[in-house]
Amino acid sequence: MSSATTHQAKNGGAQAAKRHSSAHSVHRGFAANSAAQRNGNTGWFTLFAQKTAQLAGRPGTFILATAIVVVWGLTGPLFGYSDTWQLVINTGTTIVTFLMVFLIQHTQNRDSLALQVKLDELIIKLHGAGNELAGAEDLCDEDLEALHEQYRKRAAQAKDTLEKRYQSR
Repeated sequence: MSSATTHQAKNGGAQAAKRHSSAHSVHRGFAANSAAQRNGNTGWFTLFAQKTAQLAGRPGTFILATAIVVVWGLTGPLFGYSDTWQLVINTGTTIVTFLMVFLIQHTQNRDSLALQVKLDELIIKLHGAGNELAGAEDLCDEDLEALHEQYRKRAAQAKDTLEKRYQSR
């Protein structure tokens, strides 16, 4: 082995070790940050949104909301189906809907981001995968559409190949 080749091998190994060490540093930093969040340093809005989303999705919450609407409907004759009676339910549902939109969006954004991070990790760790796809969610719409079309064509080719194999049996 020539000295240039030996130097490249050592240098390449050193670079790989540096990348590996850097990745572990990032991972350790993330783990420390996650531990800090689990120990109560998560933002108040995130905690509030998560708890509200959990409560809103329970059957008991649905039953409570249904009961409120039924009670409101049954009190109609008592209040003579007045404008004020109608305004109560309209205002209440509008306020709840308005606030829930933001809580649900926050929860969905967090879930989507967590899913993207997990997919990026799988793409990066999978040998032979196109690492350029990691972070595809950050591409502009035109580039994302072009990428989608490229993979749609690849999927169609793979389907054709599988159909040909199946027919040849």
